[in-house]
Amino acid sequence: MGNPKAFLEIHRQEAGYRPIHDRILDFGEVEQTLNTRERKLQASRCMDCGVPFCHWACPLGNKAPEWNDALYKGDWELAYRLLNSTNPFPEFTGRICPALCEKACVLNRYNHEPTTNREDEAAITEAAFREGYIQPCTDIVRNGKSVAVVGAGPAGLAAANYLNLMGYQVTVFEKNEAAGGLLRYGIPNFKLNKALIDRRIRLLEAEGIEFHFNEELRIKNVDKNEESLTDESNSSLSTLHSSFDAVVIATGTPIARDLNIPGRELKGVHLALELLSQQNRVLAGMEFSKDERVTAKGKDVLVIGGGDTGSDCIGTAHRQGCKSVTQIEILPKPVEGPDDPPNPWPNWPRTLKTTSSHEEGCTRRWNINTLEFLGKDGKLTGVKVEEIDWEPNPAGGRPIMVKKGKPEVIKAELVLLAMGFLKPEHPQYPENVFVCGDAANGASLVVRALASGKQTAFKVDQYLKQNR
Repeated sequence: MGNPKAFLEIHRQEAGYRPIHDRILDFGEVEQTLNTRERKLQASRCMDCGVPFCHWACPLGNKAPEWNDALYKGDWELAYRLLNSTNPFPEFTGRICPALCEKACVLNRYNHEPTTNREDEAAITEAAFREGYIQPCTDIVRNGKSVAVVGAGPAGLAAANYLNLMGYQVTVFEKNEAAGGLLRYGIPNFKLNKALIDRRIRLLEAEGIEFHFNEELRIKNVDKNEESLTDESNSSLSTLHSSFDAVVIATGTPIARDLNIPGRELKGVHLALELLSQQNRVLAGMEFSKDERVTAKGKDVLVIGGGDTGSDCIGTAHRQGCKSVTQIEILPKPVEGPDDPPNPWPNWPRTLKTTSSHEEGCTRRWNINTLEFLGKDGKLTGVKVEEIDWEPNPAGGRPIMVKKGKPEVIKAELVLLAMGFLKPEHPQYPENVFVCGDAANGASLVVRALASGKQTAFKVDQYLKQNR
């Protein structure tokens, strides 16, 4: 702890966002950066608590006090080594993590000015790449065993990374044309530049991980006596589980929650990822026909779902040139913080979240139930909704939804369904097959996917060492 009084003398300073009138004209990252002096001052605010609640709250167990101290003292290389000792890809979490550690920070309890851990780790990692501290590990000793990883999202990449460093020959199979999963095809470029993913994949390839793209494995129920995981689309992979010493399934949550109400078939009603993934592909150079293109240009847009995916749809709609955006949520409006009595510090407060996309312009409404999609000549023209309320369930459990007010119509030519994803169900797998990330736990945070991939890698290692 280089400056024991810094938290008393220096206030929290965030880098902030690019001006709205500038950032909505492109898909460049909206977040700005502090200069080196200001970043070191922010790192100095870390109190090096006797009980580091930041470490407790982080699914990866990041050692924020240690690497913040190294950053404050100007030892950027040590700061990265400490950060990377627990976090395989801090360039991702440094941009898109909601920073559970910051809400658990003692300074958040003290004056709601926690240490800027997320921004600090992004700055540390970019400095490490820039200064050449990050180089491929070329002295990996191979142990003669191989592992297949199905899915190149954050969980799969984390598992592959750790298994590779342990000496296993790792092959990653990915159904899409490039690695990243939702990092690439769900999160907009204005939050995460895809060049950062490419940079990390080049490093993993240089370290010996083999990637196979455009290969979707349809894994069926497998009895322990069977010798393969069946893949109907590619016979060369039909013996996946018997060809590798272990298999890690990290296929995420591919099925989004839908809204099967009257009018769902109308042109203009789409799942959120249809817009987000297509837009990211367009930015990567892929072309779509006019009929295939999902665009908000010149349209009144309605986003159904109040989470991060819905927020990403709002920002994307603005950049595509929408006329207006409305976001509705069936649940009540969260408390407008900063404190959340039902979830007291150091737990995560379930308070109202206003993102950079919301700041760009959006009508937000809560306690709204969607009744019907309305249209003319097969095209969406509006959505019938109804204000509702929630009452306690006398039998306990989920509250009861009750009507409140009369149905109304929200004008819309484009509806984006951003209501989350369904937790996948898995068949019985052989004992050398492991499931991790969202595929195992349901949709959650990227940092939790990374932690799951990391933990699964150690489980695989333990299994293979015991089954020589």
